[in-house]
Amino acid sequence: MKHYQLVFDQKKTATEEEKQMLASSVLMATLAIPLPSSMSENEKYLDLQNSTKDKNMTLASYLDLQHAPTRETLIADIVKHGIPGKVYPELQPLFKILELDFQPLKLCSLVDNMLKEVERLYSDVSAYTADVRQVAVLRLMRQLAQVYEKISINKVVSLIPYIEPLELELLIIEPAKTLDLQLRIDHATQTFIFGSTIQYQREETTSGPTVQQMPSEMFRNQLMSLYTALNQSVDLISPAMKKQAKDEMRHEAISTYMKCYKRDHTNMIKRKEMIENRKEYYENLNTEKERAEIQEREKTRREAEKAETKRRDEEEKRRTEERSAREEKYKDKLLKLEKVKKLIEQLGEKPFEGLTEEELLSMGEEELLARGIEHMSKEKDDLKNKMKQVEKRLDYYTRAQRLVEIPLLSRSGRRLRRKI
Repeated sequence: MKHYQLVFDQKKTATEEEKQMLASSVLMATLAIPLPSSMSENEKYLDLQNSTKDKNMTLASYLDLQHAPTRETLIADIVKHGIPGKVYPELQPLFKILELDFQPLKLCSLVDNMLKEVERLYSDVSAYTADVRQVAVLRLMRQLAQVYEKISINKVVSLIPYIEPLELELLIIEPAKTLDLQLRIDHATQTFIFGSTIQYQREETTSGPTVQQMPSEMFRNQLMSLYTALNQSVDLISPAMKKQAKDEMRHEAISTYMKCYKRDHTNMIKRKEMIENRKEYYENLNTEKERAEIQEREKTRREAEKAETKRRDEEEKRRTEERSAREEKYKDKLLKLEKVKKLIEQLGEKPFEGLTEEELLSMGEEELLARGIEHMSKEKDDLKNKMKQVEKRLDYYTRAQRLVEIPLLSRSGRRLRRKI
């Protein structure tokens, strides 16, 4: 609620979608608060001694509030600021159904259908839907208690589409135990019985729509009226007797007080000392616990730093070794490449044509020499074969010349002889 007010008052750039989302969250969070349990005067007094009140006051001071916020004050605030009309369109009827309308036969089904649609469309408020459903169940039971004296459990379960009978019983046990819900469960007939037993009831009225008083409340009011009328009658009939009875009660109370006040005063002092001692004990216990936690965190931090330092040293050592290995490998590569170049210069480049630098480096020196010698031997054999072929062609050519030259020489000789 405080955040909602700050956003609307201070944040001028807030969009309508942002304001609508924030208003919906405030409404759902407020309606999801469980219905408060009313307390008797004695319970209120005892609650003052509880540390819960101090915690609530501390929370109120943090929120800059005079009193601790309650469900009723928050409901009044959201009505004052008109929040039910600023929420998502699917959520606008929810406040009226839960807090204003009296329709027990349709309450939970309407709420369930509405919340299903909200869960499907808006995930930002879906965290509150389960609690709102529980509040709707308790609101339903209170409305049924004003209409029915007895109703079957199956009928009630049929009015609540999202709950099982066992879950319903577990949910209403606590309100029935604290007398906030006038209800008994008759397992023999499988029914809920509302307000049929005469027992102590709360004097405070519960929040939410109300159409009539419970039978037990009407009976209590009649008894109170009868008691008041009888007291007035006694005052009129015998005022002296009543004064004498009051004086006797006063003297008896004073004598009882005089007998017990020292003991009670001592007990109160002892109780105060016991509370202070116990408070000091728990404070020391918490201090020791915090000290132990701090020491444990410090130990964990030192161990983590030690492990991190060790990891860094190992990482640095590994990197140094890898760098040295790379440098050594690079030097070996340069030396081998130099040897390969010298062999290529000695043997020529033809034996190593088609080989990459990596392939040359992967071959040993003997393998390179063998490859060069093999290539030279192959060239020598090729040269011999070429020479034989040339020699053979030259022989054929010379013979062919002789075969053509012999007849010509014979004719030339005959002509010479004839001239002679």
